[in-house]
Formats: sequence, structure tokens, C-alpha cells
Amino acid sequence: MLRRVAPIGFVLVAAIAVPPLLSRSQLAVFILLGVAATVTVGVSLLMGYAGQVTLGQAAFLAIGAYTAGLLAVHGVPTLLGLALAPLVAALAAALIGAPLLRLRGHHLAFATLAVQLILLSLLSQGDWAGGAIGLQGIPRLSVGGHELAGDVGYAYLAWGALVLVMLITANLVASRSGRGLRALATGEIAAAASGVPVGRYRLTVFALSAAFAGLAGGIYAYYVGYLAPGSFPVLLSIEYVVMAVVGGLGTTFGPVLGATAVVLLVQVLNHLGTQPGMPGYAPAVLSYAVYALVLVLVVLYLPRGVVPALTSWRKGR
Repeated sequence: MLRRVAPIGFVLVAAIAVPPLLSRSQLAVFILLGVAATVTVGVSLLMGYAGQVTLGQAAFLAIGAYTAGLLAVHGVPTLLGLALAPLVAALAAALIGAPLLRLRGHHLAFATLAVQLILLSLLSQGDWAGGAIGLQGIPRLSVGGHELAGDVGYAYLAWGALVLVMLITANLVASRSGRGLRALATGEIAAAASGVPVGRYRLTVFALSAAFAGLAGGIYAYYVGYLAPGSFPVLLSIEYVVMAVVGGLGTTFGPVLGATAVVLLVQVLNHLGTQPGMPGYAPAVLSYAVYALVLVLVVLYLPRGVVPALTSWRKGR
């Protein structure tokens, strides 16, 4: 248990110490990194323990974001909207997952991708969500009548949420149910033979990972103040998978390390793609190419991810 808590302590220290040292532009990246890492923790749990490949995790990020945004726009207290965002995302995942989780492998991956595409179509066509123009005028988060206006406050909020989901994940994995999840990760048939309720566990982890994404979506909505279907592209879901695989599936610190590597890489690629003389499609093309290259290199040389590889290397010294 101590090995799982130590990375959380490191993240907590970074969350407290780093924000005051950053410029405004660096704070924006730091906040988005916290949001991405929060979603990736759920993806790592889902793929690393329940063996479910998802290509639509950004759909639950969108559900959480639009839940918080729509409630705030219609006068519901923002703190309540933030609390409801993960609950609505988890409920949506439970309803969707009940029939969907009968699928396996690439069939499930394509099904989750289809869910995101359907959701994006509904959001772009629905006037209730602002349509293709988007949902505008989302108020800032207010806590006890005080508006959270500064980026430093949102940095603490985003990384506080990350620490929370890491604690939940670590405690879950260390619990009796966690032993069932570890059995499930080794093989569904063996787990079922050992008395593990495979279907219930798969659905629970699916809903929990969606709740993590929904919480991140609520924070994102209040921080940005504007939502549109284009804010949640399919590429974003692929990013989360890449982050989880790079860091190491089924680890506590892996999602944070993977998210950090990919987010910083995206910033570099966007900078290169927007240089004078570069075509408008350069950032997207560079992103797809680099994601493919990173995945190939990780699968070839670090098949278990960076964190498990570093752990094995340290033990072998």
C-alpha cells in the first residue's frame, strides 16, 4: 500500500508547490494537464484491470462538462453542478455499459468510439446544448459565495481532483474488490471460476472511470467558460489511451507520467505546426503521426509502460 501512496504524495506536493511558480500560459497547460491526467487514471484502471479497451472516454468528459455547464447556465449553484457532473457521467456509463460490455476486444473499442460519435452529433444538433456554436456564458465556479477567478485556484482544483481519483483508485485496488479486479485482469474465465462477479465488476469499473472523466469535464467547463462539440474530438480519446499505455496500465503514477509526456509533446507539436509557412492542417497531422510513433515505440520497447519498466529496472539493480 505504501508503494501506491508514495506517488500520490509526490503529486500532492507538486500540486501545492508548482502553481505559484508558473506564468499564466504555463498555468493553463498545468490545469489542462491535471484534467487530462484525471481522465487517464480512469482509462488506466479500465484497461489495466478490467481489460476493456475504450476509444470513447472523451464522451464522458463531454457529458460531465455539459452537465456542469448547462446547470450553471440555468442558475444551479456551480458547486452542485460540479458534484453532479461525475454522477451523471457514471449513470450514463452504467446505462450504456449494460448492453455494450457484452462485447470484447476491438468490437468494444469500436462501440465506445460509436458512442462518442453519436454524442457529438447530438450535441451539434441540439439547440439545448448550443448546437454547433457551443454553450457560452458558463459562469466561474463559486465556493461559499466566492468566485474562483484566478488560474492558480483552478490549478489547485484540477490537481486536487487528480489526487482524489488517485486515492480512490489506490484504495480500490488494495481492497477485497481490488483482488477480484486483479484476478479479472489475468483472465475473465479464471476470475469467474474463482467466484468473481465478472459482469458486475466490469460495469462498476466502467462507471467509475466515467465518473473520473465527468469530474474532469466539470472542472474544464468552469475553467474555460465555453463548450462546443469540437472541444471533444475523437483524437482526444485516442490521446487518453496513448497516455495510459505510455505511463503503464494498472499503475497509480503511470497515468500522471503518461499524461505529462503527451501534453508537453502536444504543446511542442502545436508550436511547430503553427510556425510561419506551415499549412493549417500541420498540427493535426503531426499529432496523428507522433501518436502512432509513440505507440509503436512503447509497444516494441516498453510493452508494459514507463513506470513498470522503471520499477523492474530498479529491482534488477
